[in-house]
Formats: sequence, structure tokens, C-alpha cells
Amino acid sequence: MTNVVLETAIEGVQGKHGKVRDIYDLGDSLLIAASDRISAFDVIMKSGIPYKGQVLTQISKFWFEFLDGVVENHLISDDVSQFPEPFCNYPEQLAGRTMLVKKTNVLPIECVIRSYITGSGWKEYKQDGTVCGIKLPAGLKQCEKLPELIFTPATKAELGEHDENIDFDRCVDIIGAENAAYVRDKSVEIFEKASAHAASRGILLADTKFEWGEIDGEIILIDEVLTPDSSRFWPADKYEPGRDQESFDKQFVRNYLEEIHFDKSGPGVILPEDIIEKTSAKYVEAYEKLTGSPFQPAE
Repeated sequence: MTNVVLETAIEGVQGKHGKVRDIYDLGDSLLIAASDRISAFDVIMKSGIPYKGQVLTQISKFWFEFLDGVVENHLISDDVSQFPEPFCNYPEQLAGRTMLVKKTNVLPIECVIRSYITGSGWKEYKQDGTVCGIKLPAGLKQCEKLPELIFTPATKAELGEHDENIDFDRCVDIIGAENAAYVRDKSVEIFEKASAHAASRGILLADTKFEWGEIDGEIILIDEVLTPDSSRFWPADKYEPGRDQESFDKQFVRNYLEEIHFDKSGPGVILPEDIIEKTSAKYVEAYEKLTGSPFQPAE
């Protein structure tokens, strides 16, 4: 039976449990453990997805290394033996899914980059001809590639609430003109590099969100990066504009919940075994395609 970690529990230490991650404050650093919890429609399900936390962590690690020299990041180590006491004594819970990271002053915006028109952007475009207030050419199809990348920042919502899309001027009001220009330009730069790599692996990067933090006067890349939970990845060989696309994420979970008319205001449900297995396989496939390496679960 696969070891599914729904929640980490470190004796004598109180962590903060988010939607899918457990965060431990170590003073000048944080320990971030990606659990196997899965949320859909902002509701946490009662079932976990095998390997999900490890996949997300290892994909982020891959991108941090891929972007070395392009942008600084917050990763210190993902080696449990290098973690401070008592965390180094819990490899069965933490191995493969946990990062020791620098603590930063988190910039209170999410930097969303969109390359294709989909999701909430498609709904807005159909109604107003815009995405996050940005006017786009008429006649675009669902999931069509945009003429150029667009930067659509959002405010970071509290747990259980929805992020709010904002325009660049509001972004400047919140974090200042210099910071806003830096995170916009750097987000576009790393999106373009990551998109080119993903394309070489047969994957289209439709959109993603980046988060940034400030430490010692420097803005660095933080949080998870270019994972199936923070991005839309589509298989290039199945791409066809004018319809929804297959994706490397929790699509099977969302589809199942829609089929059973899931009450999005209620509690999560136990997922069928086949939905769990298919979703786990999609996460693993995303890792293997993006990195070019077989997934090796930490035991």
C-alpha cells in the first residue's frame, strides 16, 4: 500500500496547515512539506493522491535548478538529513516532499502569466473581449494561443477565499513601481524559458503563477514553481483550439465532482479508487515528461 501523507505530525512542534501544505516556522527559515491532500473548487477532499506531494516538490526543485543563474530562489535543502532537529528524525513523513527554505518578506501578489486563453480568462473574454481588463483581438477561440504573453497579477487571498485579479496600476500601488516592474519582467522571462523547455518535452505551458519574496533587499522566487498545481500543462500532441484541453493535474477529480454534482460549499468527499489512481498517474507523468527522468518515490 502506498504511503499517503495527508498531514505531517512532528512531535512537540506546531505547524500551520494550509490547503495542501504544512509549514513549520524555524525562525529565519521555513520547512514546507507538500502533503498528498488534494483540493478542488477550493475544497479539500477526504482522500489523498499517492506521490502528489513528492511530485510537486521534485518538480519545483527541478525548475529551481533549471533557472539557476536566471533568478535566485528560496531553496536551502530538500535533504531530510540536513534538516534541523527534530525534523531530521522524520524521513518517513518528510522525505521527497519537503523543502527547507529561506524566510522572506512575501510580496502580497501572485504573478500570473498567460500564454493561452482558457479558464476564467476565457469566460471574461466571451463576455467583455478582455482578460483581466486587458483588451484582446476579436475572434479568439477557446484555448487559442494569445498574440503575446500577458501579465495578469492577482492579490493573495486568505485560505478559503478567492484571489482577486488586479491591473498593473493596482500592483504598483501594492508593492511599488520598481518591484512591480521587476516581478512582471522576471516572471515573463522565466515563463518564456520554461515554456521553451516544456515544448521540447511535448508539453504546452498555458499559464502559471509565480510568487516572490524579499530578503536582504533582494527579490527572489519562492513557493512552488511551475508545477501542475500552479500551472496549466497540456500535451502538445492532443492540443486543439476551440475546446477544453487535457491537462496534467486534477482534471479527473474535477470531472468526477462535476458528475456527482458535488456541493462546492460543503465538505470534501472520499474519491473512488480509479479516480485516485488516474490522478496520481497524471502527476507522475508530468514529472517524467518535464524532467526527462523516471520518478523515484522517496521511501
